[in-house]
Amino acid sequence: MTADREPGNRAGSSGPHVRRDAQGRERNRSGERKFSQTAPAERTRKADPARLVAFEVLRAVSAEDAYANLVLPGSIRKHRLDRRDAGFATELAYGALRGQGTYDAVLARCVDRPLDQLDPAVLDALRLGVHQLLAMRVPPHAALNQTVGLVRAVIGAGPGSLTNAVLRRVAGKDRAAWLEELAAEMTDPVSIASLRHSHPAWIVRAMRQSLVAHGRTANEIDELLEADNAAPMVNLVALPGLGDLSQAHAEGAQPGTLVEGSAVFAAGDVGRLEGIREGTVRVQDAGSQLVARALAAATLDGADSGRWLDLCAGPGGKSALLAALAQPRGVSVVANEPIPHRAQLVRQALRPLDPACWSVTVGDGRSVGQESPEAFDRVLVDAPCTGLGALRRRPEARWRRQPTDLAELGPLQRSLLLSALDAVRPGGVVAYVTCSPHPAETIAVVEDCLRKRPGIVQLDSGAALDSVALGAPLGAGHGATAQLWPHVHGTDAMFLALLRKPRSTENS
Repeated sequence: MTADREPGNRAGSSGPHVRRDAQGRERNRSGERKFSQTAPAERTRKADPARLVAFEVLRAVSAEDAYANLVLPGSIRKHRLDRRDAGFATELAYGALRGQGTYDAVLARCVDRPLDQLDPAVLDALRLGVHQLLAMRVPPHAALNQTVGLVRAVIGAGPGSLTNAVLRRVAGKDRAAWLEELAAEMTDPVSIASLRHSHPAWIVRAMRQSLVAHGRTANEIDELLEADNAAPMVNLVALPGLGDLSQAHAEGAQPGTLVEGSAVFAAGDVGRLEGIREGTVRVQDAGSQLVARALAAATLDGADSGRWLDLCAGPGGKSALLAALAQPRGVSVVANEPIPHRAQLVRQALRPLDPACWSVTVGDGRSVGQESPEAFDRVLVDAPCTGLGALRRRPEARWRRQPTDLAELGPLQRSLLLSALDAVRPGGVVAYVTCSPHPAETIAVVEDCLRKRPGIVQLDSGAALDSVALGAPLGAGHGATAQLWPHVHGTDAMFLALLRKPRSTENS
């Protein structure tokens, strides 16, 4: 029994029902003990399983540099959450990670020390509590009680008292009032947008620049950042000729509106689908499906000779779709991946397809152009990038990326694209793809490589996307390149540039 729940010293009491704490102060003057916001000792001492899962995800992200989407499923299984609790844990974990910037600004007003002086585990628990109080339909008393219980159960009683006090201060205002108070001290629109939409200021600036660079307006920045914070739907693709979406539709999935053979799964465990287990149905963003199909449908100068290349194949989603599209044409796809364990993921992704239509190589994509010059009809360069176009799916990424990443990735992106241009045959097509709209990773890379390979011709990438999309034109083209957007197309912010090597011009 803890000291704050023990009876006081009766010898010093003024009556038989008076209780005193360890310091001799009277407690419970009104008789029967009441549960209240001011009594953290009487809060639950148990960790609610769904909140514990969310806490484990945040701790893995913070302490181990883990990826939330990889940690979450295992934690859900470990704690045996049902569908409802798994959905709550997912919303809580991802929401706390996305909102970290805003929540830390609020917490800085409610904690009596700099946040970097808090126990990191306590800070993660506080973020979970703030998300429940300010962004979820959780009653305030439940948010406080369960968060304090979580802290007491897994960290300790002292941190539980701190958590109770801090979250009581947070609960004194709703989200709108906190944002109004904090924004009132700011004059820079970028800082205000950073606070309101919980993005680092440098990413806000980068996204504004990206919108303008790709033919849109900076006024769309709030819509784009809001789309980054919206929980994304799960996009499915049935590998052409192999996959079947009927079970997904029976489970509530809706047909995709952008791409043939796709579906949108709003809720539920896609792992229960037989096609997912077999690998003939895959989780893949509609933007990724579109760019792969655009390459497969691009017009060559001359017939397909039978070899396509995915230069940066891991983890294999686009490779599998390309191979499924290539198989009926008698074409073989070479999937190259430099990292052995990721190459194994590529093999698993390609497993449902005829082994005669694919092979996996392990090697540096920057060397392929020299090792296999002019050997392929179509080459996909899904280049390593900052991933700024997929922040809605990777909630921790916005806090990990730094502006210096752009400078570090740029030389690699250019080398890979030049290698692909050397590897494609005259008359063949290269697709340069990034899951980032940043001009330093998109337009600038393409322009620099075209200056070094002056014979290369840019194809109309926007028209190429429209040719493989369902419904009305996407309106993604700007000049010869194309850029998809979460707030416009409901996809990740995928960039596409299609480049063809003319048969009549020797590559220099």
